[in-house]
Amino acid sequence: MPITLQTSGQVCPFPLVEAKDAIAALPEGDHLTIHFDCTQATDAIPRWAAQEGYPVTDYRRIGDAEWSITVQKK
Repeated sequence: MPITLQTSGQVCPFPLVEAKDAIAALPEGDHLTIHFDCTQATDAIPRWAAQEGYPVTDYRRIGDAEWSITVQKK
């Protein structure tokens, strides 16, 4: 079951910190979608996902300064 985490309005590193906590609670195979507007997270979140072996299944800009990334827990 996909989970959406809304972190828009939070400064870095909080979107990443919340993403780590949220994905830890998910069963393997589930997806986590993170909405964020912290520009530093555009690099930090995909880097974290790659380091942890979580495939990025979707990554897009959804506003002037807002992004959405979906990772799968493996």
